[in-house]
Amino acid sequence: MRSMLFRYVRLAVSVPLIMLLSGCTQDAQNELGRSIQNWTGTDGVLDIYAGEKLVQRFIKIDKLTTPREADTQQLRPYRFGYGHNDTNFNFQVDADERRTYFEIGTNGSNYVFYENTKN
Repeated sequence: MRSMLFRYVRLAVSVPLIMLLSGCTQDAQNELGRSIQNWTGTDGVLDIYAGEKLVQRFIKIDKLTTPREADTQQLRPYRFGYGHNDTNFNFQVDADERRTYFEIGTNGSNYVFYENTKN
């Protein structure tokens, strides 16, 4: 009896949630996904390349943000975030590597942002 009640409650919660999400625009769904991701936290890595050479790495990034213009709400041509500058590329925060703010251009910048699965 209890498991049957649990199924009905789960169904009663799931169906409206699915209907609500299916009515959202793709942007709204992306924002919801980012808010859930930000809440749970991530261990992001940002690698910046000059040609084929890795020139800078930021680790322990929780998110990259693309800002919007205040008046028009259009996306600005850069992304920003906070992370540790991994100067020796070892995927670990060393004593001399502090948390810092960074910006990267989205036009013509060679970078890769991914989750750190090494730790």
